[in-house]
Amino acid sequence: MALLVLLRHGESQWNLENRFTGWVDVPLTEKGIAEARAAGVRLRDIRFDAVFTSLLERANETLRLVLEETGQKGLVPVRDAALNERHYGDLQGLNKAETAEKFGAEQVHIWRRSYDVPPPGGESLADTAARAIPFYEKHIEPELRAGRNVLVAAHGNSLRAIVMHLEGLSREQVLELNLATGVPIVYDVDAEARIVGKRVLAG
Repeated sequence: MALLVLLRHGESQWNLENRFTGWVDVPLTEKGIAEARAAGVRLRDIRFDAVFTSLLERANETLRLVLEETGQKGLVPVRDAALNERHYGDLQGLNKAETAEKFGAEQVHIWRRSYDVPPPGGESLADTAARAIPFYEKHIEPELRAGRNVLVAAHGNSLRAIVMHLEGLSREQVLELNLATGVPIVYDVDAEARIVGKRVLAG
């Protein structure tokens, strides 16, 4: 039996400003730093064997703070763009309300909440899943099959794709899934990498 922990990064500056962030590197807010530290406190009873994160600062900083709080600063993370947030293309950096005024609320809703319609120059959730799920299967699942505890600190959409895969969610179901910043999701995983338990460590 192994544990898999999925953790969306703490609140970022552009989360706070209601902007499309995507692959732009923005720092955590003070609240985001506090969320990351609180997540670390909730995870202190778990000894991790492997940790994974994206290439983006907000996820890396969240992971660093969690490992600091759990006393596991010596763990070296695997960093990969496959775990990056969904790329929002031409929308990156734009305020979501202003974007709705510019393109129309209905069109922006389609870009944000459809499964396979990308924004201009960007990725759909399906595109994000097409990189995140194979990465999970190739690099993370073998660790779990070996009975090793794994922490993945990443982003709302890359983690939604992985949750869809783990829990067998339909396209419609994953569109309704929202992951809170800084809240660990802990899965109990058997020797075949099947999910046998789940708990959300909210404050």
